[in-house]
Amino acid sequence: MKKIAELIRVRHWVKNLFVFVPLVFARKFTSFDADLNAVLLFFLFNFVASAVYVINDLHDIEKDKNHPVKKNRPLASGAISKREAFTIIAALLLFSLAIVLFTELSPKAEKVALAYFVINLLYTFKLKKIAIVDILTISSGYVLRVYAGAFAVGVPVSQWLIVTVLFLALFLAAIKRGAEFRKKESENVTRVALEEYSGELIDVIVIVATTGVIISYLLYSISDKIYSEMHSYDFVVTAVFPIYGLFRALLLYYKDDKGEDAFELVLKDVPSLVNILLYGVTVLLLLSKSL
Repeated sequence: MKKIAELIRVRHWVKNLFVFVPLVFARKFTSFDADLNAVLLFFLFNFVASAVYVINDLHDIEKDKNHPVKKNRPLASGAISKREAFTIIAALLLFSLAIVLFTELSPKAEKVALAYFVINLLYTFKLKKIAIVDILTISSGYVLRVYAGAFAVGVPVSQWLIVTVLFLALFLAAIKRGAEFRKKESENVTRVALEEYSGELIDVIVIVATTGVIISYLLYSISDKIYSEMHSYDFVVTAVFPIYGLFRALLLYYKDDKGEDAFELVLKDVPSLVNILLYGVTVLLLLSKSL
């Protein structure tokens, strides 16, 4: 069971929490139906994303065997056979289909999940080999999660919030590529797209993405939509947490050479976890005041 959990990347399901963003920021979290739909969508994305991870590992199995870290993955190490992997893919897709057929989840949200699946298949077989396109494809996945979340709970989503998520995803993708780039010679990293990158280019992308997150989040926090709902600009105080989170991630990236797995980087860093907790509590308190 542990190897299966590792194969389907259960630890990466945290990325799919982005589907809850519209639920929270549209203040729909007091609605049982909205909460249920968001949870169903969360699991739909979990199953779809996990199926893609297994397909990716099957596709890259020979390369992974020569990678210093990826050689320990269940498929590359032989802990799980190819036949078992195909069975797991089938099961994950059946679970996904069950959610689509037997729940009242929004058809638009389901279509976005399908688009996510197709785009990530394209990424697995082609797009991850193309510099710039690879990180933009990764970033699009987070935007799709937010759009799907909005469709699932039946709310419009702020375009400034979408832009913020896009830049945040670009930031995470850029530091991932940066960490891989630094290790590509010393650790025999085999990602094709890395040959087109340079350290300077990645640094520029990181700077642009960091700036984009800060500016777009600040503009969202003082937007007419937020002011009309809260009747104040108090929400702008929450910006201190994303700003700290970005700078903390940059500190770990540049000083400690971390970032190849951006979410593990954050989830294993106590100051980052405390920052996320404080941010969540502050946002909920401010949004709840205006209910």
